[in-house]
Amino acid sequence: MKHETFDLGSDDVCSLFRRLFFPTLIGMLSVSAVTAIDGIFVGHGVGSHGIAAVNICIPLLMILTGIGLMVGAGCSVVASVCMSRGQLRQARACVTEAMIFITVVAAVLVSPVWLYPELVAYMLGSSGSLLPMVVDYLVWFAPSLIFELWIAVGLFVLRLDGAPRLAMWCSVVSAVANIFFDWLFIFPFGWGVMGAALATSISCLLGAAIVLWYLAVGAGQLRLHFPVLSRRGLSYSFRNILEMCRIGSSAMLGELTMATLMFVGNHVFMRYLGDDGVGAFGVSCYYLPFVFMVGNAIAQSAQPIISFNYGKGDGGRVASAFGISLRTAVVCGAISTAAFMFMPRVLTGLFLDLDDMSARIAVAGFPYYGMGFVFFVVNLAVIGYCQSLERVLPASAFAVMRGFLFLVPCFMLLPRLFGTVGIWLALPVSEIMTSTAALLYFVVRRRWHHFQ
Repeated sequence: MKHETFDLGSDDVCSLFRRLFFPTLIGMLSVSAVTAIDGIFVGHGVGSHGIAAVNICIPLLMILTGIGLMVGAGCSVVASVCMSRGQLRQARACVTEAMIFITVVAAVLVSPVWLYPELVAYMLGSSGSLLPMVVDYLVWFAPSLIFELWIAVGLFVLRLDGAPRLAMWCSVVSAVANIFFDWLFIFPFGWGVMGAALATSISCLLGAAIVLWYLAVGAGQLRLHFPVLSRRGLSYSFRNILEMCRIGSSAMLGELTMATLMFVGNHVFMRYLGDDGVGAFGVSCYYLPFVFMVGNAIAQSAQPIISFNYGKGDGGRVASAFGISLRTAVVCGAISTAAFMFMPRVLTGLFLDLDDMSARIAVAGFPYYGMGFVFFVVNLAVIGYCQSLERVLPASAFAVMRGFLFLVPCFMLLPRLFGTVGIWLALPVSEIMTSTAALLYFVVRRRWHHFQ
């Protein structure tokens, strides 16, 4: 396995970020494409109710992915700091402990989906008419949740170990496989949403197999090794896992923001616009992971540079990497906003016939929905920066603000003030409020250090 040579402590920061960002971005967008491709095939092969059924299940994926990002981000930060101090054995231990931990967590959380699918479907917000399709999707979708966790942690490790291109191809292979199996299972086989779920599970299995092969036999420095099973070794592993979860908690909260958005949004759209409203919201939720993954790609590309130089005490390189990530976030967010404001018919038409009622609702709402994407991506970059410096409190605070403190009240209040337009405005308003809070935090922090 060929590894790229990265000197995180002395190479030009802009060049480092670019070499990490583009493979990471392509890989991240490929991950999002797995879900979006499901939506395109389901929309044209099953209809808007099929999209609504799939969208009801997506918050479950977001929660599990959040756990994977929490452990992966925490593992990457801890391992980066260990490597900057020459502690390679401890860095390898972090990787091994992270993979074992998420496997156990996945097994515990996925089991109820298989045992009680109807109960889980109702808990996720399914209506009686959508229940059969939701249950079909859940049962065959559940295996992909385990594979997604392995991929989520593994991709962090691959990039840190000098294999960002392999991380990219891992995601690309999954996306291409998903396209093929979606087409095969939904159209020739006629398996509907069950076929879409099975296609996702198979494609995620392929990506997970690449990750596990790399960590077992192909890694450069961060390969897996057998954990120490003594009392002292297990105690050390437990403390390591807690530290990874503590550092990466804001990454999980970021994913929970997506889950909260979809869960609460499904209920609010169902209340105001019925199944057609949920179908329209479902189309928007297929695009949101792309925007989220762009922000994640920016944060994760800056993270190794920031964490490594933070461990060395080089504040200048830390500030430079953060500045580059912010500028990239503004540009990418502006492109996303422009697409939603000026191309709503094109974006909706990929998933639904434009004469469909759900499609008409989506076309009308997309310009309002996309207004906040600049702030959405910038907030992810800011949270990633705080997380990379082990500033858990502000990182978690910003994540809670955008996901719970601001978002849920916006969903409750804005529809009463502005009607159905207010539902679409909930996300932009909550992101703008979070960006304002982050700006105040940095201003106060700078002035505080100035006066000390």
